[in-house]
Amino acid sequence: MANGNRTIIMEFILLGFTNHPELKSLLFIVFLAFYLMIMLGNLSLITLVGINPKLHTPMYFLLRHLAFLDFCFSTAVLPQLLVTLVAGRAVLSYEQCATQFFMFTFFGICDCYLLAIMAYDRYVAVCQPLLYVTIMTPKTRLTVVTGAYLGGLTITTIRTCCMFSLSFCGDNQIDFIFCDVPPLLKLSCGDSSLQEFVIVLFDRFVILSSLGVILVSYLFIIKAILQIHSAGGRTKTFSTCASHLTAVGLFFGTLAFMYVRIKSGESLDEDKVVSVFYTVVIPMLNPLIYSLRNKEVKEALKKTLSRLKLSSVFHGH
Repeated sequence: MANGNRTIIMEFILLGFTNHPELKSLLFIVFLAFYLMIMLGNLSLITLVGINPKLHTPMYFLLRHLAFLDFCFSTAVLPQLLVTLVAGRAVLSYEQCATQFFMFTFFGICDCYLLAIMAYDRYVAVCQPLLYVTIMTPKTRLTVVTGAYLGGLTITTIRTCCMFSLSFCGDNQIDFIFCDVPPLLKLSCGDSSLQEFVIVLFDRFVILSSLGVILVSYLFIIKAILQIHSAGGRTKTFSTCASHLTAVGLFFGTLAFMYVRIKSGESLDEDKVVSVFYTVVIPMLNPLIYSLRNKEVKEALKKTLSRLKLSSVFHGH
């Protein structure tokens, strides 16, 4: 569509990593392997928590939702990236680009809020252990998780409306791995300062509010741990939080680097590497972080594998 001497963009060409054609085959194999590991790890964790009664606790209820969000978070990006690597580029309609932007944003924001809820869960478990069961009731944890999804939906809708209320004209090539804020802003024409201000404001609100809950929770946790007299007791108590702290550090560190400083994101190649880390690497690592560092998950996995082995032997005979 023409607007004066400018052509309004109605479709986008997603370039992905096509500026490195010599790596296309290698990158496809690597990202396909990553996606298969993400599916295997997160779906296995969801199933493991679901079929083991001992894991039907508030912490594992939240962990199951985290695994679901990580899987969806990557699925919003990786299949399209694999198509781009095979075809050399991918043509997305305006609606497809907006949909990918919406889905990626929604699952990312829900991830932030869920990590904050998990920090509060650890605070209650460590600082108020006798009240843990009465505070983190099934109704309470369902309410807070529903709140995280509703909060994510509200902010995602505002963010998407702001982004796609802009006009895009001229070059329609998105030199990125998915439809995201920095590359889309580069294609916008006209004054985008208001929309950019609102997007940055909400990005910072999500990150800072989530981190605020996490930091306050861990300040109380650290205070409680320091009051434990035995070194073994302090180590055991802290170990229950170590997996969550690792996941928080990885996820929020990369998000802050990417979104709290949109204006300074002049290098899209640098942003591509960062985006791969939080859309691919972290969702792949989280099941490992929570499994390898968690005694209960490892025991549940061993029991499940033993039952499957006995079942196969029984049916074999």
